[in-house]
Amino acid sequence: MWRLTAAILILAACQGAETADTCGASDYASFIGTNIAAITLPADLDHRVVGPDSILTQDFVETRLNINVDENGVIQSLTCG
Repeated sequence: MWRLTAAILILAACQGAETADTCGASDYASFIGTNIAAITLPADLDHRVVGPDSILTQDFVETRLNINVDENGVIQSLTCG
């Protein structure tokens, strides 16, 4: 029984880490559906714009905001990493 409890606690901790808003993406949620060229971001914001054909580094920076755009530059989603 203790193994099951431990497994549940570990899974819950992992899930919480995946959904944590460590980069403040929720602060910019209103930008979804807007063209990237039409928004202004703070100069000190750690971010990158990710297009459909973007080549990215595989490093995970939990405080970096990823702005995912479609082929027309319209913001589709915001993620941390």
